[in-house]
Amino acid sequence: MSIAENRQLAEIHHFIGGTVRRAGGQRQADVFNPATGEVAARVALGTAQDVADAVAAARAAFPAWADTPPLRRARILFKFKELL
Repeated sequence: MSIAENRQLAEIHHFIGGTVRRAGGQRQADVFNPATGEVAARVALGTAQDVADAVAAARAAFPAWADTPPLRRARILFKFKELL
């Protein structure tokens, strides 16, 4: 057993409507480290309901985002890019 197989893998969940939540289903997929090819984490695969919830949250958030001045939106996106 390798060190990677012996450790607990991080679980990646969904971020919907401003909160982190587990997927409704039980399916998961591996997330690979591109430098090593090793499994780095597991991501929960969403259900149709998870997708519907995400779309509803995005639809609800859109009016406020659309009313945000372009300069403010650009600053937010550039800050996100820095964090990424």
